[in-house]
Parts: sequence; C-alpha cells; structure tokens
Amino acid sequence: MSDTTMKVDSATRDRFAAVAAARGQSMRAYLAQLAIEEENQVKLNKATLVFREVTGKPGIAEAFDAAFPEDAPGPRGTAGRAA
Repeated sequence: MSDTTMKVDSATRDRFAAVAAARGQSMRAYLAQLAIEEENQVKLNKATLVFREVTGKPGIAEAFDAAFPEDAPGPRGTAGRAA
C-alpha cells in the first residue's frame, strides 16, 4: 500500500496524535482502525434501519416468536426467564 498526504488543520492533527498516543498506537495505525470502525458503523446503521422496517411490519414479530418460542420475550414487566 502506498503512502499519501492529507491536509488537515494542526489542531485536528494534534487531536488525532493525542488519541493515538493515548492508545499506544501510531497515528497511521489509529487512523486505519478509525476508518474501519466508521465503515462498520455505517453498515450497522443501514442494517438497523432495514431491521426496524422489516420488524415493524404487522405479524412479523409474532411469526418470529411462533417459529422460535424459546427465544420469545417473557411477559411484559419481567426481567426475562430463568435459565
């Protein structure tokens, strides 16, 4: 992988450098990890929207509970079932 240069203001650079140092990472490693985490967050947000859309349709939650009764939530107001 080749290197490139990015222009950011010095305050932003210093903030990235401070966070990287606090994590015991180089700024290069920290920014690479940050990019991966942000990509994953975008994917998770999209998946959450789709999940909410699908599970919001009438009958979906009930059908899931019927297909997987051992995973169905307990009665409202309870903390869950004992193992």
